[in-house]
Amino acid sequence: MKHPLPAEPRHIGVLRLSALGDVCNLVPTVRALQRQWPEARITWIIGKTEYSLLTGLSGVEFVVYDKAAGLAGMRELWRELAETRFDVLLHMQQALRASVLSLGLKADVRVGYDKARAKDAQHWFTQRHIAPHPRAHVLESFLDFAQLLGVEDLSLDWNLPVPESAVAEAATLSGQAPYLLLSPCANPRLRNFRNWSAEGYAAVIEHAWVQHGLKALLTGGGSTAEREMGERIRRLCRPEAVVDAIGRSSLKGLLALIQGARAVVAPDSGPVHMANALGTPVVGLYATTNPDRAAPYQWRDYVVDRYPDAVRTYLHKEPEAIPWGQRVRHPDAMSLIHAEDVIAQLDRLLAARNVTETPNEA
Repeated sequence: MKHPLPAEPRHIGVLRLSALGDVCNLVPTVRALQRQWPEARITWIIGKTEYSLLTGLSGVEFVVYDKAAGLAGMRELWRELAETRFDVLLHMQQALRASVLSLGLKADVRVGYDKARAKDAQHWFTQRHIAPHPRAHVLESFLDFAQLLGVEDLSLDWNLPVPESAVAEAATLSGQAPYLLLSPCANPRLRNFRNWSAEGYAAVIEHAWVQHGLKALLTGGGSTAEREMGERIRRLCRPEAVVDAIGRSSLKGLLALIQGARAVVAPDSGPVHMANALGTPVVGLYATTNPDRAAPYQWRDYVVDRYPDAVRTYLHKEPEAIPWGQRVRHPDAMSLIHAEDVIAQLDRLLAARNVTETPNEA
């Protein structure tokens, strides 16, 4: 017998800890729940870094779990929520860590992914499952939870909070001139291989400066690898065409920088989904991950897609023959993207959005 779903939930729990791009893709589901049940209380259990990005999201209570705290952090969170019982818990993270964390939460019914999408045996920790949705984009997979609950209006809305302090922070880095934002490095996880070349970015920067009058603003975290990438790119560019702001902004400041940019160019990483959420035009660079599953949702037509080529070259298979969402974990895969590919998509994007400026002289 299936556990019944609440017809009018009073308290909805959302369990999604990471990552930055994923939590951005989840916000439209939260907004859909709010439209359907405006009086419902929504509590989102979220990671520490992700909270710093979404803090202030209207109508949402956040409970923060620091993954570095391990089991001790879980016990602390369980104590914090000891008197809380959810009418429904939306278990939206396919990871064993999140499933273990869910064991200490009280809920009348727990909703998780269908068996085909439930990684790390997540379906063992839930009682109801969303309907199968083969070949779904990540954002669509999140909306499947709202659809299961009976939400009717699944239109996309984000309304991410960007405080004035973040706008002021961004202004100190960007200045008054129009700019193209480049975030060259993805999360440096093991065998991620999502980063493109410094030479490729430099060619795009030169084109944006000469043809569109856009300086390039480089952003990213403060890791050694990211700073070194920024330095390599900067050395290849004329000084007036690029500002290296890597490691110099907060996450809210990054949101404000993205909001103020004429366009964003980046690999599969948080910034492309932040841009998507803010309505900023974005060119995503994809070879090791499938853009049909993970591209910036509203700007999919402007992705540079070399994923099929990477699958054929490095997995020796046709894309249709591999599991949905399988990554190409090869260090050379992003080299399949050429500068002219990116420039062509950037030109299309700027022309379509009518955001070009008078070109500078070469």
